[in-house]
Amino acid sequence: MRTRKTLTKEQVYQKLRHYCAYQDRSHGEAKTKAYLLGMKKPVVEELIAGLIEEGCLNEERFAKAFAGGKFRMKQWGKNKIRAELKLRQVSEYCIDAALNAIDFSGYKKTLQKLAIKRWNSIKGAGTNLYVKMTKTRDYLLLKGYEPGLVANEIRALAEKQKGAG
Repeated sequence: MRTRKTLTKEQVYQKLRHYCAYQDRSHGEAKTKAYLLGMKKPVVEELIAGLIEEGCLNEERFAKAFAGGKFRMKQWGKNKIRAELKLRQVSEYCIDAALNAIDFSGYKKTLQKLAIKRWNSIKGAGTNLYVKMTKTRDYLLLKGYEPGLVANEIRALAEKQKGAG
């Protein structure tokens, strides 16, 4: 059986600096990493404080990068991003700052594009307007978009179809 080599406080600090330099991290992720490296609570708090002071660890920067990335790459809505940031123990202030950094016009365009794509993908002989509306709404809510915005988008699509039909 192998015994794990214990690291000194300085070695763990260097590993955490590298961990945070590689990619922005939340405070929770950095703490978890420190615990996994064998540090105890008082030492972990001291290490985290040092990383914050040095600028290696910045929760607001992490939240903005995370929110922007999930919106751009996965086209998540604000509700899903908020839930994921809460899961990562990010403060409410940082979550709000990150969500406010998302451009509203781009957000609405993305919602529109997703709604149209989903709406047009629903096929079938018995596909009525109600089924299309329900499936599109459920998809957009699952992506994390706000119910009010989703309802407006679906209403617009339904009006367009009624006008064309």
